[in-house]
Amino acid sequence: MSSTKEYKDYILEQLRDVDNISYRPMMGEFLLYKDGILFGGIYDDRLLIKITKNNKKYNMEESIPYPGAKAMYLVNEIDNSILLKEIIEVTYNDLK
Repeated sequence: MSSTKEYKDYILEQLRDVDNISYRPMMGEFLLYKDGILFGGIYDDRLLIKITKNNKKYNMEESIPYPGAKAMYLVNEIDNSILLKEIIEVTYNDLK
C-alpha cells in the first residue's frame, strides 16, 4: 500500500512551524527531512520517525515501515502540531 498525497499534505501542514522541512517521494511513500537530515517518513499513511535516545520519552509504539526495515516510532499525535514539532526537533537534534 502507498501513502496518499492528501495525508502527506496534512502532515506537512502540521509541520508548518518546523523550519526547513522537506520531503522526497520514494516508491509510493515519502521520506521526511529537516535541514537535509532524514528523520522519518510517511509509510502507508502513517508518520514514522527514527528511534533516538531522547525521543523515547514520548512513549510511542514501535512499528515497521516496510518488510525488512528497522523499527521506527509511530507518531499518533499528528493532530497536535505543538507536540509534533517538539518530537521532530528532539529527534532531529539527536540525529545531527
